[in-house]
Amino acid sequence: MNCIIVEDEIPAQKILKSFIAKIPSIKLIATFKAAIEANAFLNNNTVDIVFLDINLPDMSGLDFIRSIKNPPAIIMTTAYPEYAVNSFELDTIVDYLVKPFSFDRFLKAINKTKNRLEPSKNPIEENDETIFLNVDKTHHKIVLNSILYIESDRNYITVATEDQRLSYIDSLKNWTLKLPESQFIQVHKSFIVNSKFVDKISGNTLFIKTNKIPIGRTYKQELLNKLGV
Repeated sequence: MNCIIVEDEIPAQKILKSFIAKIPSIKLIATFKAAIEANAFLNNNTVDIVFLDINLPDMSGLDFIRSIKNPPAIIMTTAYPEYAVNSFELDTIVDYLVKPFSFDRFLKAINKTKNRLEPSKNPIEENDETIFLNVDKTHHKIVLNSILYIESDRNYITVATEDQRLSYIDSLKNWTLKLPESQFIQVHKSFIVNSKFVDKISGNTLFIKTNKIPIGRTYKQELLNKLGV
């Protein structure tokens, strides 16, 4: 994958270059101090990933993204963590690295970007553990990895996948015992979500495909931590 760096601080450029050099699958093809120069380059070259600072001399990184017609995957880099949640309102932003960041954290961002750019042809095969739900006297087979989210409403649970919504009597607490903690996150007293399907976060709302899911205040920081924000 080809990448570029848009960063006006030389020490930050050097760190990114050294980290990129450790990953054979990524090739650094250009480095820029200003967004305008990078924009001209993107118009004439194929770029898969942009490492982009927010505070740039000519325009902000977020304004730069909005100016690109078909932006590549963006990994934001900045010393200001307060921008993180707002930046995820832009779909093209895959991850957000707060300076100073470690190589381990950098690698996590790269893997997240690879999953976005090179999705598995059949992601369900990665974890095909199944469960049967007895709904209206019919047993429905559900692949856990295909669940988008689980919603609780009084004594009922709704399990939502891309293909169906199944509602039956159960509790959200029971589901926390069934689901792998590494993948499923409780984001509200009434919602558990599959982290791999989270598209973006805007304020206290989480988006999974066309679904808007509220984020409870007591759950928000843990959610951001698990997503690597």
